[in-house]
Amino acid sequence: MPTERLTIPTTRGYELSGALELPNGLVRGAAVFAHCFTCTKQSRAAIEVTRALAQHGIATLRFDFTGLGQSGGNFGRAGFASDLEDLIESARYLAARFGKGLLLVGHSLGGAAVLAAADMLDEGTVAAISTIGAPAEVEHVLGTVKGDLAAIERDGEGQVDIGGHRYNLSRDFVEAVREVDLLARVKALRIPLMFCHSPTDEIVDVDNAAQLFTAAKHPKSFISLAGADHLLTRSEDARFAADVIASWAHRYIPMREDWPMPKEGVVVKTGHGKFGTEVHTRSHRFLADEPTSYGGDDSGPTPYDLLNAALGTCTAMTMELYAARKGWPLEGVTVTVTHERDHKHDSGHVTAMEEGRSLQALNRRIELRGDGLDEDQRQRLTEIADKCPVHRTLEGELHIHTDVAA
Repeated sequence: MPTERLTIPTTRGYELSGALELPNGLVRGAAVFAHCFTCTKQSRAAIEVTRALAQHGIATLRFDFTGLGQSGGNFGRAGFASDLEDLIESARYLAARFGKGLLLVGHSLGGAAVLAAADMLDEGTVAAISTIGAPAEVEHVLGTVKGDLAAIERDGEGQVDIGGHRYNLSRDFVEAVREVDLLARVKALRIPLMFCHSPTDEIVDVDNAAQLFTAAKHPKSFISLAGADHLLTRSEDARFAADVIASWAHRYIPMREDWPMPKEGVVVKTGHGKFGTEVHTRSHRFLADEPTSYGGDDSGPTPYDLLNAALGTCTAMTMELYAARKGWPLEGVTVTVTHERDHKHDSGHVTAMEEGRSLQALNRRIELRGDGLDEDQRQRLTEIADKCPVHRTLEGELHIHTDVAA
């Protein structure tokens, strides 16, 4: 997936560092991802989830909260209130670029943040929210802090250890965390919600998801991330969560279309990847790309894959149709097609008229399944393969006319 590095200005005089994961094809919707407590936008969960959402056509922004990663500001003095401001400014940036109707996704404390920030944004900015391993109380994060919180509240600030890193926390940080009534905010939301949580989460117990789900109004959903740990350290767990979230979000976020489905033919449009293109037929949409060895993202079949597939599928369909009309016991057809760029090496197939010309070839291997087929039927079906429409097109006089739009 193509990644765009960017900065988001804040009203507090510093910038947030962000990474926007873009689809190889067209952008269908947009999302903001909020990372876990003291994590960064480079955490495994942040990268895996945002890139997986981009594969579903959802441009997804991950960013470092104040004082973390490459963002400016002081983490120890910022606190949860600052996290909400970071989210609001990031969501406004994304809405200005892609329009309202955003998906918010939050991991752990980031989940609490997206739930708390949603109703602080302009109406219509947020279309749906999903959390991953979110606590039901923001104060839960103080349990991960190793230090004398009472002394910090008494003296105004103090040194603590969070996840092996030293921070100087302020009294405002601690008080801001304790002031938030997250369940009350969830009860007030009128936005589709989905809570993803692992029943084996050892950091934020799954009972937190039960409390959030109970407080939420419909439409609401719960997805069990069975076997996953809290930080989604296994790529397959992060991708599963993202795939489920994306499929669920398609029901609620406005899926943008750059043009309607074509009434005839095929329409192809470039996306955001180096080679990624989106192919539209009258009723289908998919990506074409190049493999990573050629500098692509391997997000779809190559142009020559599609050419080979056109001949292979047409061959199989034609043979199946003919056998069905004849009532022959054909149980199935397998067609393998390969492309040969320099056919001169195979002199047995080169005619005198073709000598000296650049010649390419499509090699087709056909397997017929059906024990009841006799040799005459097999021979006739092989002959019918050459009569498929795509075969005739490729071997006929084919002209390609190009019209450049104004």
